[in-house]
Amino acid sequence: MENLIQQVKAIYDQFDASHDFQHIERVLQNAESILEAEPDADKEIVRIAVLLHDVSDKKYTDSKEAEERLLNSINLSDEKKQHIREVIASVSFNGGNELPAKTLEAKIVRDADRLDAIGAVGIARTFAYGGAKGRKLYDDEEVARMSMTEEEYRSKNTSSVTHFYEKLLLLKDKMTTEKGKQMAEGRHAFMVTFLEQLQNEKEGKA
Repeated sequence: MENLIQQVKAIYDQFDASHDFQHIERVLQNAESILEAEPDADKEIVRIAVLLHDVSDKKYTDSKEAEERLLNSINLSDEKKQHIREVIASVSFNGGNELPAKTLEAKIVRDADRLDAIGAVGIARTFAYGGAKGRKLYDDEEVARMSMTEEEYRSKNTSSVTHFYEKLLLLKDKMTTEKGKQMAEGRHAFMVTFLEQLQNEKEGKA
């Protein structure tokens, strides 16, 4: 694991602050919290999937090369490697077109990752990514899309605040584990409060 951590860290250190190695550390922490409530899960698969889940993220690369190279460097059975691939594939939101999380391990990793997309950290990550991509903070003329293809989701350079309505505020109700649902409640509420305060400041009411 230590060798794998050093390899993935070298990759994530090339990404912007929204998807750096600190993101992986937080998702690992979330996953460990959920694992405490899910003793039947394969901890090894969960931990490796968390480490690898963004190395071939479509926001940064069109290739699965890094994911495959790292998977093949691990002394695991072909069955476990395929399980990890399937877990990783089910993590991404894809504009609401995500693949089903069919296994307990997939549900844990998905929830752990999505918990890092909401709450105070989620707010910080949203604006970090928006800044890296040159997005507006907000656009009052922009209408959030409630239905879109994966290509539409990835191709339109929407404002950071619009992203809350197109994804982040939807995640609480998409949690798949009981622990994930519990952890999401407070983080979701914090985002709602933030958006209300932001609107008040925009209107000069605060």
